[in-house]
Amino acid sequence: MSMDRRDFVRTSAAGLAAAATPTAGLAAAATPAALAAERRPPRASSRFGAPAVRRSPAALPVVVSDLSGIRFNNGGPESSVERAFRGIVEGEDVLDALIAGVNIPENDPTEMGIGYGGLPNADGVVQLDACCMHGPRRWAGGVAALEGVRTPSLVAKAVAELTDHHLLVGAGAQAFARQLGFEIEDDLNTEASRALWLEWRRRIDPGHWLDPRKRLEAGLSMVDDGLIPAHSFWGTTNCNAVNADGDICGVTTTSGLSWKIPGRTGDSPILGAGLYVDNDVGAVGSTGRGEANLYNLSSFLAVEFMRQGMSPLDAGMAALERIRSNTVESRLLNARGLPNFDVRFFLLDKQGETAGVAMYGTAETRYAVCTENGPEERPFEGLLEGSPRDA
Repeated sequence: MSMDRRDFVRTSAAGLAAAATPTAGLAAAATPAALAAERRPPRASSRFGAPAVRRSPAALPVVVSDLSGIRFNNGGPESSVERAFRGIVEGEDVLDALIAGVNIPENDPTEMGIGYGGLPNADGVVQLDACCMHGPRRWAGGVAALEGVRTPSLVAKAVAELTDHHLLVGAGAQAFARQLGFEIEDDLNTEASRALWLEWRRRIDPGHWLDPRKRLEAGLSMVDDGLIPAHSFWGTTNCNAVNADGDICGVTTTSGLSWKIPGRTGDSPILGAGLYVDNDVGAVGSTGRGEANLYNLSSFLAVEFMRQGMSPLDAGMAALERIRSNTVESRLLNARGLPNFDVRFFLLDKQGETAGVAMYGTAETRYAVCTENGPEERPFEGLLEGSPRDA
């Protein structure tokens, strides 16, 4: 979808804004529901003007993920979304089930966008990021630039459970993991990931390797030549779920942008950027260009759109439109004046409605969902037509 969808999102957003005006509030005051609402004590957040959230007594259990959540099983019988859904319906804590799910692709050496065998940074070192959020408990944890641990999602959960912090990074995150008994490996590269790094080094201009255009061109040329899947080049898996009680959790884990500057941290471990969960509303996670989500706090933004009444689909589209309108640097625009990168969102609300949206939805066209009917791939809804690299 292109301009029509964007126009629809703008119209919907304008309508929601109008509904929040004093005039609209007076019109609604005559209804029985509104009168009952007036008699209830105000919520703590009412001074911020946030509309009340419509609640359902029960939700449809569902897991939503990117394709890593369904196409990689590390030689076992279940994919990430299958393992997570099974755990949820068997009574596991939602976050425990999700992390057990993403541990499968994190440990799979053939999934080169996360965990063991993830594509390394410019120095050939695998540095991993992860974040998790627990809706009912209102806590979160993350790690960034963590070396030597295949499952950073588990370390992120330990940060949330055992410390007073939300984020540990680098050597400190590794020391924390070591103290908890996590195995620290000298090198998380596989033969394949190291060979691809050497090929990137061959293609990059040593005198201009810090130039973002040169770095991107060298990496994308390897995608064009079929050496790296597009989803692995950008890295990341996100997995979110809601159980029958309406409890919502989410987790995002990644090896980050391939060949990144050492120490670079993208959106994945940052609350509100690569992941956001509100147990009263829903969850949103993302893959793609992390810097775009960092600038726009896109996952938080999409959850807030859902809080205002948007469906997961329209909330995701509105967040993509915000990214599009804020992308103005010439190096980030294609010949059509549109973003030359892709961003994808995986959304669900408290009732179990899901959506997968993408800036383009052409390089990676499908996402994963698991319900009582089993796992399935569904098509992305794209904001823009064509490809990020269209001339």
